[in-house]
Amino acid sequence: MRHGKKINHLGRKTAHRKSMLANMSCSLIEHKRINTTLAKAKALKVFFEPLVTKSKTDTTHNRRLVFAQIKDKYMVTELFRDVAPKVGDRPGGYTRIIKLGNRLGDNADMALIELVDFNEIYNANKPAKKKTRRRGSKVVKAAESAAEEAVDITTTEAADSDSVTDETKE
Repeated sequence: MRHGKKINHLGRKTAHRKSMLANMSCSLIEHKRINTTLAKAKALKVFFEPLVTKSKTDTTHNRRLVFAQIKDKYMVTELFRDVAPKVGDRPGGYTRIIKLGNRLGDNADMALIELVDFNEIYNANKPAKKKTRRRGSKVVKAAESAAEEAVDITTTEAADSDSVTDETKE
């Protein structure tokens, strides 16, 4: 029965679970996306989103509350300086969970958890696609006539070269 079970214990003691979620939060702040199991991703979402909500108002009290959870001053600084301004107008839902399938070794459900507003980091590295369009009929006809002229020129040049070789043989 699941009476009163508010959090997933993830098969760990309380201290281990809290430090694991704190470390995963630091990794999420640093890398903006991480691969993990689906259960850990869901637990991380519940743990991490209130921290981002607190970071939207930059006060000493909120910094101390967030630091009490993740215990890494560099990640707290990055959360308040980089992440919070980007999600300032969003009323929640700062992370996205994408299911990746099952892990090969133990068939565990894997997921990718990422910060929603930080997609351009991974899209910026890709080169822009070249746009191709179909040519209009006028352009195609002009290209065909140009190709025919080129064929005519090459055949006349070939005929001229044949006549030159015939003259040299005589």
